[in-house]
Amino acid sequence: MKGSGNEHPCYVPPELVNCSSKACSVTHQYYCYLMELKQDYKYEVCVRDIVLAIRSELDPQIVDALSGTSFVVERGKLSLNLTSAKPVRLSPQEVEQCRRFQTTLFRILLKRDDNKLASDSDNFCLGDNPEFDYLLLPATVEHQRPSNSIIDWESVNSCCPFSSESTCGSNCKDHACDVRIKNGSVCSCKLENCVVYTPHSKSFYTMTPVIWDLNGNSTLRYLGRDGTATYKEHFKKKHGIELRFPHQSLLRGRKVFEVGNYLLKDRKNKNKVGEKMGSEELPPELCSVIMSPISICTVYSFSFIPSIMHWLEGLLVAFNLRKMLLDHCTKNDIPIIKVFEAITAKGCQEAYNYENLETLGDSFLKYAVSQQLFKTHQNDREGILSKLREGLISNVALRKFASDKNLPGFIRMEAFDPKQWIIPGDKTKSLLLEEGLVSCGRTSMYVGRKRKIELKKVADVVEALIGAFISTEDEEAALSFINWIGIEVDTSIIPYERHLSTDPENLVDVKFLESRLNNYKFEDPYLLVEALTHGSYKGPEIQTCYERLEFIGDAVLDNLITMHLYKEYFNEKFSPGFLTTMRSISVNNECYALSAIKAKLHKHILCDSVVRKNIEKTMKGVENLSLESTFGWELETYFCPVLADVIESIAGAIFVDSGYKKEIVFESIKPLLKPLVTPKTAKRHPISELQELCQKNQYKLTEHEHPSVRENDETLFKIEVKANRITRTAKASNKDTARKMASKEVLKELQICKSLG
Repeated sequence: MKGSGNEHPCYVPPELVNCSSKACSVTHQYYCYLMELKQDYKYEVCVRDIVLAIRSELDPQIVDALSGTSFVVERGKLSLNLTSAKPVRLSPQEVEQCRRFQTTLFRILLKRDDNKLASDSDNFCLGDNPEFDYLLLPATVEHQRPSNSIIDWESVNSCCPFSSESTCGSNCKDHACDVRIKNGSVCSCKLENCVVYTPHSKSFYTMTPVIWDLNGNSTLRYLGRDGTATYKEHFKKKHGIELRFPHQSLLRGRKVFEVGNYLLKDRKNKNKVGEKMGSEELPPELCSVIMSPISICTVYSFSFIPSIMHWLEGLLVAFNLRKMLLDHCTKNDIPIIKVFEAITAKGCQEAYNYENLETLGDSFLKYAVSQQLFKTHQNDREGILSKLREGLISNVALRKFASDKNLPGFIRMEAFDPKQWIIPGDKTKSLLLEEGLVSCGRTSMYVGRKRKIELKKVADVVEALIGAFISTEDEEAALSFINWIGIEVDTSIIPYERHLSTDPENLVDVKFLESRLNNYKFEDPYLLVEALTHGSYKGPEIQTCYERLEFIGDAVLDNLITMHLYKEYFNEKFSPGFLTTMRSISVNNECYALSAIKAKLHKHILCDSVVRKNIEKTMKGVENLSLESTFGWELETYFCPVLADVIESIAGAIFVDSGYKKEIVFESIKPLLKPLVTPKTAKRHPISELQELCQKNQYKLTEHEHPSVRENDETLFKIEVKANRITRTAKASNKDTARKMASKEVLKELQICKSLG
């Protein structure tokens, strides 16, 4: 099912869905997995293990990816370990009871409305239409765990229709139904571990043992502000309720736990929350028992399950996409977690997102398409090549390629909202079967809903999937994926024919230039001449210029530097976006221009007098600038773009001369760029840094462009930048430089203000 425009389906993995027409009449086998939860914080309520029973066996990579995951919760971190357990066969009646249990408990936790609770009329039998079919059940306590079952059936049966005739627990000594509650009379043992609902407060509570020393006539634990002294008086005055059985011992109830999104990367735990949880004293006659027996630990543990299952669902979506990629793009394995990262947008606000992989894939796609166009369009100039490339790798083009292959449905783009989570067994939401998604027939996906996805997000995910292959150093698979989505590329070598009517040494100092390039020896020195020839040069012996080599060299250098940064610093676990920032610092015209000056390449550029004058003007502007490093946005004067162009064109010349060997290009060009940027030496662009600072501190940032002025026979642009009542103005020969300089000054002032408090 292809999306129309910006609207695309949202896929649900088949492992979580059942569509059997015989679902209600046969015994079902479920594969069981024990969710072992462990908390690293002190709290009077401990987590308990939970059983996931699922119709399909999980791939070991899924189990491994889910195991060891930690979640930031209110009081600290909660870790999860997933282990395989013995499969179980369940009768239709047992499945129905399990579905009733989880639906009841999750509706209590998520809906918090007694009108939303499961009723006797609800049908929990598996139907003929596709629906979520997995079970989440409390596990028995480890030291009491029988060998034949890990499911706590006593808790599963806690949501059976309530009756005063219900059997007491095995530890009960009295067996007396002498406590009056809202929906009957029960033995006090039934109230020690249960969930109740109180209409007067419209709240659900988990119950712990009866408070034997307090009743309705007892003095309030905390005297009421309204002057009431006893619980009986309090309920009369505050709620208008006359207690009929004030002699009954009170119950201690704790409101059921809030369910949050525990996948948020920047979620802050509330360390100030104590080890104890608040409680309220409740008269039994105001309480309706909803579930009994069920421990407060079980209820607490289930409050984390929606986040865990959303994470698992995302991994399964990635697993199915991975199967599709293995079928069409590569026989080599690709880690599920890499595919998961590639389909997760920043908007999910999770530990993983595709930003670093997207940067990696973007640079490789640009390189792959550029080298293909360079080889196959040898008579076309750079302008035509750039236009052809844009037509293949623009966001619009990538969105179309992705939609033709049904890729947008795999994208995870929004932060998880527990209230929108579909409770397994809840029939209020239906699924539509997505037919023929994978041509080989190994799997089909289901559609949970439709959603709008921005054009750029779809394009970003295409690039991130390419980046996922590249991150495993599998360029062949990346090329296969690019071809599969519809962009024809290959790595064949087509001879690049150029003829020079004179000896290259008569035009440039080949030996000197080769010494600057790590002593790379050109097989065809004319390529070096072409790389240094500007379009303004009118010598009769040269019929071409560096533009084509600049086109391919730009893409090759971009890819090489991006890969270097990824390989060098990936294991340092920098945040998503780190690679994008590092790449922008290293791959830019200012950095390249300073590198060309540092290597004295400006003396060897073949150009006319106008360009030569601009080069000399640049040289004068950098006289007092240290060129120890060529990155850092230090240049505050005009620089001739030709200087940056020749770094790229020389890279292109080496690429072609070496037989398209990227590694040789990097080893040859690296001396010109040294020292390369590192995380410690990296500096953000002043404009980006100021924008981020203003957004973080909610400062209003404004820019105003004044009319240009003429000074010393050149046009100067005047830009005013204002943030947090600080205004600075800068003049430069182009708008970007003026904006950069003004932003730098505003940043300096903001930092001074911060240091002064």
